[in-house]
Amino acid sequence: MFIQSSFYLVTSIAHTHIENFVHIYLLFLLNLIMNSSAYSIQSYHINLSISYVFSPLIFFHQVKMPDIQLGAHTVRSHGTKVARFHMHDWIILILLAIIDGCLNLIEPFHRFVGKDMMTDLRYPLKGNTVPFWAVPILGILLPFAIIIGIYFKRRNVYDLHNAILGLLYSVLITGVLTDAIKDAVGRPRPDFFWRCFPDGNAVFDNITTGVLCHGEKSVIKEGHKSFPSGHSSWSFAGLGFLSWYIAGKVQVFDRRGHVAKLCIVLLPLLCASLVAVSRVDDYWHHWQDVFAGGFLGLIVASFCYLQFFPPPYDLDGWLPHAYLSAVADSRNDVQLQPTTNSFQPQPSEIQTAYVASEQQYGFHMRDTSPILDSMEAGRRH
Repeated sequence: MFIQSSFYLVTSIAHTHIENFVHIYLLFLLNLIMNSSAYSIQSYHINLSISYVFSPLIFFHQVKMPDIQLGAHTVRSHGTKVARFHMHDWIILILLAIIDGCLNLIEPFHRFVGKDMMTDLRYPLKGNTVPFWAVPILGILLPFAIIIGIYFKRRNVYDLHNAILGLLYSVLITGVLTDAIKDAVGRPRPDFFWRCFPDGNAVFDNITTGVLCHGEKSVIKEGHKSFPSGHSSWSFAGLGFLSWYIAGKVQVFDRRGHVAKLCIVLLPLLCASLVAVSRVDDYWHHWQDVFAGGFLGLIVASFCYLQFFPPPYDLDGWLPHAYLSAVADSRNDVQLQPTTNSFQPQPSEIQTAYVASEQQYGFHMRDTSPILDSMEAGRRH
């Protein structure tokens, strides 16, 4: 009677379609019960073995389904707490914005431009295929909208706050680095000739053969900011962060071979690449400027994402570090509560496992399991 009830327990749990290693673990449980029966082990030893074997399974449910354990974390319930925790990060973010604004006001280094260098700097002066105002829309507002949409789906303020904070850090750190390098290098743009001599009459120094520009001062100033490309760096910083974020949410590296997920992840990078290519087509940048700007933005985006989220290939890669820490702290608080019998799982733990399985896998389980009841009856007989 006891063996039949144990076998029914194993098969019923296996049908819940949990992870593969859980099925293997349940087979180990069956073997343990069979051996215990064969050698006539005392009933309290069997109870101890079952409790010991089931405790990691309950722990698995607590880790894999933190939403069930902790409940919804919305802006209204936890927004103030999360924002206060990152108060210093927001202050530094504001300082970065101020620094970036100051770097745009500084006069860049005017690199020497001689007469024989004008061959590569006589490209026509054109407008921007991608205007300056469009870059923040693509690199900030578009990822922001997607992050907001995911929040309304999952109701996790930890994910919302850390994603927005990481996105802004990615863009602003990239902006500060890009503008600082622009001012320090002072490389002339491919259309520098027409910025320097808008009427086409070139004037050079008789001794140094350096250019004597007579164009508009602001246009000439902008002509010394070719390296690296700001359009490219900002686009790859924002859209690169978005690619990382989407990769974690769709679990692109789940080893199931869904190439469609990879296409979704690469789509933001494709948009950033098209923005970068447009800068070469408009003769505002050399190809080295675009390559360096894109590389810089993507590197900063990667560091900023991994600062707030695990890698996408991680088991919990779709959750931020802060949320996982909150789950761990809550679980530790529960485990530290005094118990009457340290060898037996508490009823709340078993109930947590059943509720988690019911909500996650869509089947209904009663408050009191008939399988466990039959096992208890068999043990008493």
